[in-house]
Amino acid sequence: MSAHSKSYNTLTPHFHFHLSSAFHPPSSVHRGRRPLIAVIGCGYWGKNLVRNFHALGALRLVCNRGEAGRARALEIAPGVEVCGDFESVLARKEIDAVALATPAETHASMAIAALEAGKDVFVEKPLALTCADGERMQQAAESTGRILMVGHVLEYHPAFLKLRELIEAGKLGKLQHIHSTRLNFGKIRTEEDALWSLAPHDIGIVLRLAGEAPGRVTCTGRDFVTPGVIDFAHMDLAFPGGLHAHIHVSWLHPTKERKLMVVGDKAMAVWDDTAESDALVLYDQRVEREGDNPSLHQGPATAVPFDGEEPLRAECRHFLECIANRQPPVTDGQHGLNVLKILADAS
Repeated sequence: MSAHSKSYNTLTPHFHFHLSSAFHPPSSVHRGRRPLIAVIGCGYWGKNLVRNFHALGALRLVCNRGEAGRARALEIAPGVEVCGDFESVLARKEIDAVALATPAETHASMAIAALEAGKDVFVEKPLALTCADGERMQQAAESTGRILMVGHVLEYHPAFLKLRELIEAGKLGKLQHIHSTRLNFGKIRTEEDALWSLAPHDIGIVLRLAGEAPGRVTCTGRDFVTPGVIDFAHMDLAFPGGLHAHIHVSWLHPTKERKLMVVGDKAMAVWDDTAESDALVLYDQRVEREGDNPSLHQGPATAVPFDGEEPLRAECRHFLECIANRQPPVTDGQHGLNVLKILADAS
């Protein structure tokens, strides 16, 4: 068992916190021609980027070292150009941006090379595997004036956007507690633990809802399969405004669970990302007080409808919009770095 606690009260210079403005899915890229994208990597997740950028009419090239990945790209996007040399992609003037779906240990070197070659960069989570690399990536984006966006896809999920609307409209009142679980049996990795593989989604969501940096982070975990590689972890984040959050991730769990519970002083909400229907539910439940006597108010539960667009499609479209309009992404490099620093300290 390992346990770690980090207070951010003494780390103000280390943790620069900011959040981009609220995300509104753009209808189209409307300034000049549609940006042209090269997707780097067409494997487990890269194939989804290939599919979506192709559907959006922005895919120009897919780069994959292995033949199997190049063949897969041609099946998904017939007629697309494929290659196996990343350096040759950077030399292509017509390519506006690259989307990196490569192993996390390659993110820093490849992203910085692309930024310095004048390309905007979309990189899948996590931003990098060390804070030093993440900071170098962010500095490269700032010095070159290019866009750096991190693939925190759940922040573009229509259910999460609707949940944010409810919170911003005051439906839940003051937020008190967030509980996030991401559990499944597999996929087991040996080079990246469950915390780094699974928790970036949850940390990003919690930071978005909190709107501030945590004052304290505590994390415990356990390695059962590979020594030193955590298979499950429990993380607690305490925020200066009084909000508390708990994150539980595991790839040694008998059932699949992806659930976010948000408790406010007026109401509660649950987003179940595995539910086939009624995935977002608002509960008219709270604690009421008369003097010193607390009592439970238990009203009805109401399913909240939301748009059905694929989150990754919305995320890819947002990247194209940011390129065309030179606007900072919602999940920009700094947001990815904030998540990275919490991961590093929790480890």
